[in-house]
Amino acid sequence: MSITEIRVPEMGDFKDVAVIEVHIKPGDDVALDQTLIVLESDKASIDVPSPFAGRVASVELAIGQRVAKGALIATVEVAADVAKPEAAVAAATPIPAATLAPASGAAPDCDVLVIGGGPGGYSAAFRAADLGQRVVLVERDATLGGVCLNVGCIPSKALLHVAAIKEEAERLADHGVAFDTATINLDKLRSFKTGVVAKLTDGLKGMARLRKVEVIRGTATFASAKAVDVELFDGTSRRIVFAKAIVAAGSAPVKLPFLPDDPRIVDSTGALELPFIPDRMLVIGGGIIGLEMATVYSALGARVDVVEQLDRLLPDVDRDVVETWRKRNAHRFDAILLGARVESVVAEKDALVVTTSGEGADVRRYDLILQSAGRRPAAEALQLASAGVTIDARGFIEVDAQMRTRAANIYAVGDVTGNPMLAHKAVHQGHVAAEAATGLKSFMDAKVVPSVAYTDPEIAWVGLTEDAAKAAGHTVEVGKFPWAASGRAIANGTDYGLTKLVFDKETHRIIGGAIVGPAAGDMIGEICLAIEMGADAVDIGKTIHPHPTLGETIGMAAEVAEGVCTDLPLARKRG
Repeated sequence: MSITEIRVPEMGDFKDVAVIEVHIKPGDDVALDQTLIVLESDKASIDVPSPFAGRVASVELAIGQRVAKGALIATVEVAADVAKPEAAVAAATPIPAATLAPASGAAPDCDVLVIGGGPGGYSAAFRAADLGQRVVLVERDATLGGVCLNVGCIPSKALLHVAAIKEEAERLADHGVAFDTATINLDKLRSFKTGVVAKLTDGLKGMARLRKVEVIRGTATFASAKAVDVELFDGTSRRIVFAKAIVAAGSAPVKLPFLPDDPRIVDSTGALELPFIPDRMLVIGGGIIGLEMATVYSALGARVDVVEQLDRLLPDVDRDVVETWRKRNAHRFDAILLGARVESVVAEKDALVVTTSGEGADVRRYDLILQSAGRRPAAEALQLASAGVTIDARGFIEVDAQMRTRAANIYAVGDVTGNPMLAHKAVHQGHVAAEAATGLKSFMDAKVVPSVAYTDPEIAWVGLTEDAAKAAGHTVEVGKFPWAASGRAIANGTDYGLTKLVFDKETHRIIGGAIVGPAAGDMIGEICLAIEMGADAVDIGKTIHPHPTLGETIGMAAEVAEGVCTDLPLARKRG
């Protein structure tokens, strides 16, 4: 091993430029072409990559310094057959604001490479194209849209819509309108779901074409910080040299290792295929995915049990909101086992025999098992280390507020960057990454990200729960409006619902909220906006909401917090 110096290269007309970013520290391992520093003049930004792989021995520049050609950047320990007798010069070239640098002396095939065509990926690709960049999008599946459009958010919502309408029609008998018993045609139901997905994925295909985004079908791995190798669908491979890259590889279901390999044991993708309607179904995991699929299969006629290792369902939601949901869904489940776990599953010819421990420990028999114990980031197979990109202990890619990784020209968005793994978060991150990659001062600075369980009824929440707010040191003020006092909810037969808002008592600003009831997901956006804008209870309560609507329960909950609500008895006065 030997120590070699790396110096600032020839920069054309650029002299006395500022160091605006330093991406290395002593002890770091650097890859070939990994960005070491970023310089900035009044005309351009300049990425300075490493001319070889090695370990950083010392860093000789700091942010704010002004440098010219030949200034010492760092010393790097490299293999003896790699080091040169004289100081190595990094082969960097200036990058004008919306023009990106070639890699390793080769002209890039694209300005921006996007890996993954899900909501985060296609949003990043389309935004970059709108900003004038030449964009290549690599997608490992046959259609764009990722998990969300193809085997997640969209097909599940199609089935949940059918389930909700079926059950609502059955409830109409209590109001004087009765229908014959519903018959289930699984082929038609599958066809409806597939048609919904196809309409959206075809739309994405058209938008990519209109924006001149080149879509490549295959699996990408990093060869360096400036190039990827793509294994194409036809078995051949292609190297793509890029100036900037955005990783949006998504996530995959966690597979429980103790479960046998049996077609009657499915993940969320398998459940959405509707293989058959089981008499008895077990859902492992009481999170959003598990409860949504339990809703679908229950509506189709299955009896459902849920096993959840934690002591509660949906631990990120206020307990009273979840309890409202549980009461409404008591008919749907034979058992909800909390603080329980599956110890073993034996696949017999006519049943899956499941042994559980903890609450309700027993041996039960099922026709179908859904494993919905969470998802994991799909980053490992990308060979990120070859590009100088780091991942944390849980497999997430480490990024800053501009979605930039440790490699200054590579960004990451969506599920690979951490929880919550939600499509709407990925879309916003994709926009930020695309804008930052083209030189705009864009940051992911949203205060909150909402979540929705599209069950029947829906649960939507955002910000801090009452318990979490107290644990964080807030003195809280809570406003709860029961839908039993809502004219619209009573007319709709949904007077079981609840709207809850959490305020900081000292600042009076809203810091969280939750809704349980029909269309909760459509209403939570108002609470998100209120948190982002720093609204207080007066702002929300004095905003005139249309009457009669379910949405006005948000304004009424704020009035409850202020002690001025006239739609409930015994309004509490502020002292």
